[in-house]
Amino acid sequence: MPQSLVFSAAKALLLCALLCLQACTSLTPGFTESATSAPAPRPVASSPWTRACTQHSHASAWQDFKLPGKPASQFSYAREDGRDAMAVTARSSASMWRQLVRIEPAELGRVKFSWKVPELIAQADMALRESDDSPVRLVLAFDGDRAKFSAKNAMLSELAQVLTGEELPYATLMYVWCNSCKPDSVIINPRTDRIRKLVLESGPGKLKQWVDYERTIRADYEKAFGEAPGALISIALMTDSDNTQSTTRAWYGPITLLPADN
Repeated sequence: MPQSLVFSAAKALLLCALLCLQACTSLTPGFTESATSAPAPRPVASSPWTRACTQHSHASAWQDFKLPGKPASQFSYAREDGRDAMAVTARSSASMWRQLVRIEPAELGRVKFSWKVPELIAQADMALRESDDSPVRLVLAFDGDRAKFSAKNAMLSELAQVLTGEELPYATLMYVWCNSCKPDSVIINPRTDRIRKLVLESGPGKLKQWVDYERTIRADYEKAFGEAPGALISIALMTDSDNTQSTTRAWYGPITLLPADN
């Protein structure tokens, strides 16, 4: 595979490749070190934030995962406005705080989560590959029939296999806060249409306060991709500023996965 092609698959491809790791037994306990001169405090498995998250029967522990070739954002447990939170600071960096799960389509229900953003990334534009950064993302990855991939996506999946030993997820849905796109709009990732971003907030109107959500996973997936979802295979937090070479921070509240309505 040409070297130029390998280097052209930047953050979006690497994110997809890491999200597709499905076997919980392949994980090593512990956390990776942040790429900073003075390591930031790291959350522990028994933190109140982790205990407040719903523990699904087919789920791994939450862990910090670096993206190959990217400095890591800093994740640590915090109390913010009286709430248990995962505090994240990104300094020209991108990484994830992730849990692997296996929730079959018939069991998909709703997801409850919250975040607090003090300020937007001024130069960010989530529709452009060179400035695709966001202070907050909740990232859901799904299984599916990869035989339906386009030639481009099949090539990207092959590249992911080379880089990480794992295929791309069939689809990745991100809940995001955008600078300018309208709420409920869908942004198709400029690198691959297998990553789609659903805008929950736009602009500065709700900055510096906690914003709470309860979303129906199936409905949001169908809105973004125009088809029924496969199994949910991972859920992750991501705060990134590597493309804009800026500094940003945010707080995430615990995440609750609710069962499907009968």
